[in-house]
Amino acid sequence: MATVIAFVNQKGGVGKTTTTINVARYLAEEGKRVLLVDLDPQGNASSGLGVHVRNLEKNLYHAMILGLPAEEIILDIGIPNLYLIPAAQDLAGAEIEMVHIAEREFRLYQALRDARSQFDFILIDSPPSLGLLTVNGLVASDGVIIPVQTEYYALEGLSQLLGTVELVREHLQPKLQIFGALLTLFDRRNRLARQVVDEVRRHFPGPVFESVIPRSVRLAEAPSFGKSILDFDAFSKGARAYRSVVKELLRQEEQRQAQHQIS
Repeated sequence: MATVIAFVNQKGGVGKTTTTINVARYLAEEGKRVLLVDLDPQGNASSGLGVHVRNLEKNLYHAMILGLPAEEIILDIGIPNLYLIPAAQDLAGAEIEMVHIAEREFRLYQALRDARSQFDFILIDSPPSLGLLTVNGLVASDGVIIPVQTEYYALEGLSQLLGTVELVREHLQPKLQIFGALLTLFDRRNRLARQVVDEVRRHFPGPVFESVIPRSVRLAEAPSFGKSILDFDAFSKGARAYRSVVKELLRQEEQRQAQHQIS
């Protein structure tokens, strides 16, 4: 069964979608079968992989709201081991439509249930909010990765996000774990950025990835070409950073699997 990971931060502009795309791409490069689920109505993860969502007849909305099997909306995007469930603007109204649906927090979980046996990892790119779509992403997941921008307001809002994760764990998904905070958009020349890194490592109530994602022009350019950083500039510092993140993630996964077998 796939390990399902939600990438969540209610703040925009923290590198969440960039991280989801590139972690997915490097996991695929490591030989893992990966499904990226674009849960954000803006569809940036889809377009960042070269998929034009306006040209698609079916998307995640059709699975979550209309009950279409996930197999009918999974796209082969031409990258070995990497598949996509695209988003579309239809999802923007899904939160309102789900209000009157029974077990509305479980719609994504139910949509992905059969697909879990077909993949090693399912990565969910959540919208920049703590609304019902994000809650669906958390309920469907085994763990959460929180991209944290290395700026002055980095820790602001984290307590609210962690509170939401705790509520989901208490009432909806008791096995949900925090897999870690990932520091992004780091400029080593900036003393404040270095201080934020230290602050997060000291005060974040959970693991923090050793790898840090640098502020990088090449990382920013890659989505406009519909490519991951591996396919755009595999020798850039951003590419090296995401490769390192995935190595850490795979080590974590080995440890979790070992603990699961022991228990």
